Amino acid sequence: MNTSIGRRKCSIAITQFSRNKSDQIIINGLNYRQYFQQNPFQIATILKPFEVLGLSEKLSISITVKGGGLTGQSEACCLAIARLLQKQKPVYRQLLKTKSLLRQDARQKERRKYGLKKARKAPQYSKR
Repeated sequence: MNTSIGRRKCSIAITQFSRNKSDQIIINGLNYRQYFQQNPFQIATILKPFEVLGLSEKLSISITVKGGGLTGQSEACCLAIARLLQKQKPVYRQLLKTKSLLRQDARQKERRKYGLKKARKAPQYSKR
């Protein structure tokens, strides 16, 4: 069984070709549009690999995603879908690679340091 993993921030997405032949993308048991609350930015992020390859969304893909927020989850799903498509047909690798869809974005939120309000924001300086 072909599975692939995508990660972004604290989110982890695991994709696999679905057993049911409904020709849609299912995320945690919901349609992807319903899961991402009809948000056009996140829906476009999910569909980016299909757009680059010129494919319609006529694939049955099941995604299990956990952790993080919706933006991190959508970007993790994008990476996982791109990796799954590349495993299916190695010809797609070059197209996906030129659009940087196979690159994992490893940036994480910086931790808060003691004595500061946030990771880098210091309290206001008072002269007197």
